[in-house]
Amino acid sequence: MQVIAMAAPPFMHAEKPQAKPAAGATAAWERPSPPRQWIHTASRGTLVPMANNAEEIKKFLRARRDAVRPSQVGLANYPGRRVPGLRREEVAQLAGVSVDYYTRLEQGRLTSASEGVILSIAEALQLTQAETQYLRDLLRPQPRRTAEVAPPQQVRPDLLRMLNGLHDQPAFVLGRRNEVLASNDLLDALFTPFNHRPANERNLLRWMLLDPAARSLYLDWAQITSEVVGVLRAEAGRNPNDPQIAEFVAELRAISPEFRTWWAERTVVERTWGTKRFNHPVVGRLDITYEALSLPGDPDQILFVYAGKTDDDLGKLRILASWYAQSTPRPATAGNDSARPDGPAASPTPRSI
Repeated sequence: MQVIAMAAPPFMHAEKPQAKPAAGATAAWERPSPPRQWIHTASRGTLVPMANNAEEIKKFLRARRDAVRPSQVGLANYPGRRVPGLRREEVAQLAGVSVDYYTRLEQGRLTSASEGVILSIAEALQLTQAETQYLRDLLRPQPRRTAEVAPPQQVRPDLLRMLNGLHDQPAFVLGRRNEVLASNDLLDALFTPFNHRPANERNLLRWMLLDPAARSLYLDWAQITSEVVGVLRAEAGRNPNDPQIAEFVAELRAISPEFRTWWAERTVVERTWGTKRFNHPVVGRLDITYEALSLPGDPDQILFVYAGKTDDDLGKLRILASWYAQSTPRPATAGNDSARPDGPAASPTPRSI
């Protein structure tokens, strides 16, 4: 097979440093109503506002209620309606609960509900499975305890060997904040060399939002990126007191107008499977199928495996792999032949962020 020799395209270069969040920016999902509750992150000695579940319940239910048209649930859409979606009374009727109960729930005066009520409201508001789980997470009783920074995530050595053995399939492992915990060469060739970036820049969502090369790479950039924002919201619901997620959301809100818009929409997405379309600077148009796989024993890690959708796409991935192998320098490290975990002088070791 002929190897294409080309200069490194723009996507290979690390993004320029971004501005830091503005002084005084609220380091939480949203700006909480006073009085603020604070948690102490013992490992770094900083104070971070706790997630305000009552406020988030209110905003989430209102956003979903506004998104449902009366005709979608068999109600008449008469002229002169003053609300864009359903009224509270209509949601209560559809869910089989009292108007007073639903009103108190949406106003944040109730912060827990039975499973039956959650499912009834989810059906009334036509929530997706991911949105239903998000509502369930918001209404889950939260223990009153001091939150601490979670320990660094590590990828098991056997999983690293598996990643590095996939030569025709881009593959990577994501952490709970969309950190790229590990990736193989073909993923780095397709996206950007995450393994050659500083640890704090190995984040898929941050790269998609802030690097112009990512916008050029994804043919459906806005749709795909907004979905990844929805994935982050689902993680925030599962981990409401995680200060690292709160700080990451605050950073992106401060520096990305698109993130602010999509975050305010309160769309919730779970990673599953599908197809993505790329316009790669080396091989051109690529259609890629993907699977998102939960890892037993590592609940906060997701393994993504990509594959060419057609034989033509598979051939382009092989060309891309050959080009990357020829054009990418491998920085040496002491006692190892390669900075990659599959270096010939050492067995795989976990990368952590």
